[in-house]
Amino acid sequence: MSDEIPTEEFKLNENLNLGSEFSPPTFEEWKAQVEKDLKGASYEKKLITKTYEGINLNPIYTKNDLSKSVFTNEVPGNNSFVRGHSAAGYHKKSWDVNQEICVADVEEFNTAITDALKNGQNCINIVLDTATKLGIDADYAACEQVGDKGLSISAISSMKRAFNNIDLTSLPLYVDAGYNNVPFLSLINSHFEVSNADISRLDGAVTADPLAHLAVYGELPVKLSFVFDMMKNSVEWTKKCAPKVRTIGVSTLPYLDSGANAVQELAYAISTAVYYLNELTDRNIEAVDALNAIQFTFGINSNYFMEIAKFRAAKVLLNNITVEYGIDTENLNLNIGSKTSSFAQTTVDPYVNLLRSTTQSFSAILGGVNNITTSTFDESVRVSDSFSRRIARNTQTILREESHLDQVIDAAGGSYYIETLTEEIAKKAWDLFKEIENEGGIIESLSKGLIQSSVTEIAEARKKDINKRKSVIVGTNMFADVNEKKLEDRKIDQAAFQKKRASYLEKFRLNGTKEKHEAVIEKLDSISNLNSAEIVDKITEAYLLGTTIGEISSSLNSAHKEEVKIEKLQKRRASEEFEGLRNIAQQYKTKNGSLPKVYLANFGSILEYKGRADFSKGFFEVGGFDVIDPKGVSTIDEIVNGSLESGAPIIVVCSTDDNYPKIVPSIAKGLKDKNPNIQIILAGYPKDQIEEHKKSGIDDFIFLGADVMTILTSLFTKIGGTK
Repeated sequence: MSDEIPTEEFKLNENLNLGSEFSPPTFEEWKAQVEKDLKGASYEKKLITKTYEGINLNPIYTKNDLSKSVFTNEVPGNNSFVRGHSAAGYHKKSWDVNQEICVADVEEFNTAITDALKNGQNCINIVLDTATKLGIDADYAACEQVGDKGLSISAISSMKRAFNNIDLTSLPLYVDAGYNNVPFLSLINSHFEVSNADISRLDGAVTADPLAHLAVYGELPVKLSFVFDMMKNSVEWTKKCAPKVRTIGVSTLPYLDSGANAVQELAYAISTAVYYLNELTDRNIEAVDALNAIQFTFGINSNYFMEIAKFRAAKVLLNNITVEYGIDTENLNLNIGSKTSSFAQTTVDPYVNLLRSTTQSFSAILGGVNNITTSTFDESVRVSDSFSRRIARNTQTILREESHLDQVIDAAGGSYYIETLTEEIAKKAWDLFKEIENEGGIIESLSKGLIQSSVTEIAEARKKDINKRKSVIVGTNMFADVNEKKLEDRKIDQAAFQKKRASYLEKFRLNGTKEKHEAVIEKLDSISNLNSAEIVDKITEAYLLGTTIGEISSSLNSAHKEEVKIEKLQKRRASEEFEGLRNIAQQYKTKNGSLPKVYLANFGSILEYKGRADFSKGFFEVGGFDVIDPKGVSTIDEIVNGSLESGAPIIVVCSTDDNYPKIVPSIAKGLKDKNPNIQIILAGYPKDQIEEHKKSGIDDFIFLGADVMTILTSLFTKIGGTK
């Protein structure tokens, strides 16, 4: 008898239809099963998450969620905004690897950018120091403003050294020039003049963003009308002479770095853009020219899907703007840049920042941005070096060349979740934008403090969740390493650097004949009241004669001095309060010879104490405490003696709720009799036992959802630490 099985008995039906055999459940059926599994717990409370944007995130999305979406039938290109302006996505042109080179000295900058361009960077991003942005030469600026954030540069010879052997016509150039870009734009033009290069081939953005400057510093040193006159001049000049260069910045980094949510970030960006458009159209600039001159820069936060949707929603909102201004999208060339946010960076366990910047960059790419600046992992700790810049740059290289994110076109398109989230964010941001306009616009809302208070409200909500560890910051408020070694500090000697720059500028100013100096003075006088696109050419001539950016700015500003002041935004980082606890722990160690100790009084079998002991260890280590975690014991005497012998000022009793009524009174009495100042903490929160345990001598309780920051801060105060 054959062992072979006749194959015809197992032949599949050619008309197989699994749908008829397994009918898909409806959403209502799925929800009914979930509610059954929740055993009476609220579906809404357990499975629906409310974001800081006021959006309810559902546990599941279906095609029904898109039934009313206006994006359903859109495809990339074909004047689509949400799915990208190019039908080819990144196939036609990849995003720019727009890494910042935060170097103060021009020769060092040249070395750094030359190395970066050889190793994956495809554009130049100049970060200027505060003095240069303010239009103050290094020898006249406050010491702390010189070389503090980036390049110190004043004249044409510095430009030559900074860009030695670099062809600026071959790759994009990005510069945030502060509240008025005309002095620096003219300096770049003068560099092209002496290099015999064609400025019309320059691509990128040399931007002025006066409202971002105002939000960060709380003041402008000149009249707003003057700022917008200069903005108009730069738009007109570049349209004629450097048409690929954008000259207006709209950056949301000041808001995101203060804790703003995605909806706020979008609304403030659109409000700023509209304010700039109105000022420029009032000065006879065509709306399409003004919008094409804007370089948008959004921050990237850590909520992965929210960030993807945010960038897609930004395009929707910009489409709304084109409709309002009657702009033909055929003539539009939008550019949306992005930078990973310092708000999400940590100074403890800083290498986790590599993971954060990777996922943030990933979300920006899927959102369809034009360029990305990936922050260095040590940006919040110290001046970055070639290693940290290389790692940041390589993050994008990996996403492009190994993850092949440049090979997919709008990967998020069609996702029920992301498409729905995009529409919800866009609607909420548009509503907030209209509220701002009803208040008189972005400048009025900043002047009244409305935006500052709104951002602070969100920042406080974030802080509350972080303190309770509802929001997790890996390595900081969860999974901390108390034995980690801090990164070595690396700062420039600003006093020495300013002295070096001042010496150079002194020689530069003394160089030349009397006639040359008289020509410089005459040229400076001629630009002081000039208000036309010609001003860039006139300032270029002054640079070629040997003037400095400080002298140019002083001449321009002299007739327009009128300070504009607001309450500046408070720059924050999500992790800074927990980092403060770690600093207190280190101060305690310096004073007492060791980190503050916590002893876990583990009672019973391993099954009885292990879960709460592990929780307690993690709870205290985020504050920098040295946690002693012994094996469990079965007698009160062993608990008391072990606790006292440890010398720890804080004792955490770890066992079960059933054991606590039997052991806590004796443990507390035994410890308090020997050391009245000892702090006894109970791991857990048995609601029906709380008052009795307090009477017994328990000082506090730790549990899932407890305010870690409040508890640890209080304990530091009680054991002799300082806040």
